[in-house]
Order: sequence, then C-alpha cells, then structure tokens
Amino acid sequence: MQFVIIGGDAAGMSAASRAKRNLPGLDVIVLEQTSDVSYSACGMPYNIAVPNSAIEDLVVRHAHVFREKQGIDLRTGHRVEIIDRAGKTVMGKDAEGREFIIPYDKLLIATGASPRIPDLPGFDLEGVMTLKRLKDGRKIKDFIRSHNVKKAVIIGMGYIALEMCEALRARDINVDLVKPRSEFIPWMNPDMASMIREEVEKNDVNMYPGHEIRGIERRNNALEVVCSDLRLECRMVIVAVGVKPNSELAEGAGLVLGPSNTVAVGKDLGTSDGDIYAAGDCADTFHVVTGQKAWIPLALRANRAGWAVADNVTGKNVELEGVAGTSVFKVFDMQVARTGLSMAEAAKYGFEPVEVVIKSRSRAHAHPGSSTIAVQMVGDKKTGRLLGCQLVGKEGAAHRINAPAVALHQKMTVEDFSYCDLAYAPPFGPTWDPMLTSANQLIKQM
Repeated sequence: MQFVIIGGDAAGMSAASRAKRNLPGLDVIVLEQTSDVSYSACGMPYNIAVPNSAIEDLVVRHAHVFREKQGIDLRTGHRVEIIDRAGKTVMGKDAEGREFIIPYDKLLIATGASPRIPDLPGFDLEGVMTLKRLKDGRKIKDFIRSHNVKKAVIIGMGYIALEMCEALRARDINVDLVKPRSEFIPWMNPDMASMIREEVEKNDVNMYPGHEIRGIERRNNALEVVCSDLRLECRMVIVAVGVKPNSELAEGAGLVLGPSNTVAVGKDLGTSDGDIYAAGDCADTFHVVTGQKAWIPLALRANRAGWAVADNVTGKNVELEGVAGTSVFKVFDMQVARTGLSMAEAAKYGFEPVEVVIKSRSRAHAHPGSSTIAVQMVGDKKTGRLLGCQLVGKEGAAHRINAPAVALHQKMTVEDFSYCDLAYAPPFGPTWDPMLTSANQLIKQM
C-alpha cells in the first residue's frame, strides 16, 4: 500500500512518522512545497524577539532524519496542483518546474492554512509581511537586520499580532497596532480585555482600533498604512488579520467542504472520499460543547489528527471526539487563556448562557508576590452545564485553563466542577482556587 501525504508540517509529518512506526513496511511519500518541514510555527514570535537566534532553531526534526532514520520518502520542493480521484493520483511540479504524477492507495491532505491578505492597494509592497511559515519568520528577521527597522505597524489585534507586538518591542522597535473593528478582543469580557489593553499600552505601544484601512503606500524609504482618518508611517508592516484554510486542492477534487471552506472530515478524519483523509489547519472538527462542526486551527489538534489518520490508514480504527477551543497566549507580562464558548457564542448555539467575572489572587493572601487573576466562567442556565472559561493574569492563568478544558470534554455541570479537588499551596494559589471561586459564584446565577 502507498500512503501519500500532501504537506510536511505538524499533521503531515506526525502522520508519516506514526504510520511508519505502526507499519514499518508501509510506503510513505510526503510532498512538501517548501524546503522546511516539522518546525514550531508557534515559536516564531519568540525567536524573532532575539536577534542572534537562528530561525532554524525552531526545526523539530530535519528532513534528512525523516529520510535516513525513519525511511520516509520526503520530497521537499514538490507542489501538488491536482488530485485525480478517479485515477487515484496526485500531480504537480517540483522546484525545477518538472511535472510529476504519483499514485496513491490512501491520501492525506495536510495543506494547512495561509494568512489572509486584504484585497487593498499596497499589500504587495516590499516590507509588508505575514507570519505563518518558517520562511516568513526568516524573512522578517532578515528584513529587520538589513533595513535597521525602528518603526513597525501591525494590522490586526489577534494572537499573532499581540505576540509580534511583544517581539518587536523586545528589539526596541516602536509599534502601532491598527484594525477596522472597534472592539479590542471581541470574544473576551470587556473588563478583562481592558486589562490586556492596559498592559500593551504600558509597554509604549500605540493602539488604533476602529480605523478603516484603505491601503498601504510607499513614501520614499518608508511605508504608510492609510486609514480613513489617519496615516501611520513605518519601515515594516506585519499583516495579522487571521488565516484561511488551504482547501483549494480538496475543492478542485470535488470533496465536501465544511465551515469556513475547510475540508469536511468525520471523527475518523475521513473526507467524502473513502481513500482520502484531511488533518491540521485545512480540516474542520467537532466542538465538544456544541457537538457541531467548527474550524479552530491549533497545533495540538493538528498533531493529534495526524496520529489518528496514521492509525486509521494502518488499520487501528481511531476516532477523535473533537476540541474545546483551548488556547493560551502571552502579551508582555500578561497570560491570556480561554476554553469553550464565550457568552455570544453560547447564545448563538442555542444555550441560555449566564456568566460571572471574578478577580482573585494568584497566590495565598499573605504570600509575597501575589498578583490579580481575572476569571470569566460561562454556564447554561437550563442545564447547569459548564460552557466556557477565560482567564487573564500575570501568573497562574496559562495552566489553570486546563482544568475547565477537561471539564468541558467530560460535559460537567458547573456544580460538578465546583467539587473538583484542585491543588492548594500558598505559593500557587488561595485555598479556594480562582477556578472554584468562579464556579461557586456562577452557581448562584443558575
């Protein structure tokens, strides 16, 4: 049997490696259009923050290791352009422009996602960049060094925008953040979002939410981000307005698509074609709270889905329950975490949501070094079920989110969660952990 994989990052290489472990005699071919495979994309902002660190430090496993030690036929510089389902082949071109045709018995589409680029003038100018692939991080680091960048504008205020904001400030680059929508973090409780905004502004970052962007212009040796009511001059622009799934191959092959034009898959990661799977940022998933299809492109899901595809290809019959949308990111000294549904999302999916927002301490009241930790918890008034949680704080927020994430996977009620035996010691939290305090307060609203 020949197992062909399109895409050589998280989902693709996880699937390739596990398939060879499960069935060493399996013929595994990976086709990757770039020269980079198996790297930590999430680590790029932190690498960019350090001038002397090599972007190649983020490579988890080099191509030659997959080839020489694992027996995987990894072909970099190979771009697949057509999936022929009737003939069970993939066709494309290599780095030299030579055409190839490769047959498959089982196929995995692991093409990932690409940055969204506004269809506006000037977004193709030199110095306007995105951050998704390793080559993007390499390009940004080279540009900062070769052009002695002292001022940058970041378009967007999401995870990547805020992480890059911190990275550039660490290099003493002045930063403006701008976006069209007026809400800073629209999915977050406004009081908690204001804590993050205060942290960003405290680090000398200018924030301009609610400004319609008209385009980017070059002025001599500088760039200007042109808005309806202001102009922001800089040497470099980072576009961080979200990503879109790379589902064009699947669509061209006539496969069924899901939310946000993702490749639709079942719990076994199979597509509408019985011999084709999809995994990673190009594929949809099920949300464990709503039970409905969703697109939440995150690293753990990509790796886990790659494993599941490999198991299914090698005969183990694995299904994945889905995701709770658990994520965490750092903004200067602030940790931000979420899992499950926000109030607006819960209402959208037919729940009767109620929330509580509390402020507690990251350590016991008499223990030195304690700081504020804010918690929002959402529950369903009709059933008592826990629906979601968000945390913001300078310590203790990032890993606390794992407790409500597990509760969501187990479909616990808020009351069930309030009785969980969470750890206590003065250096790590109060006797009543902030998670339990928020649950106890939410019970009163239900």
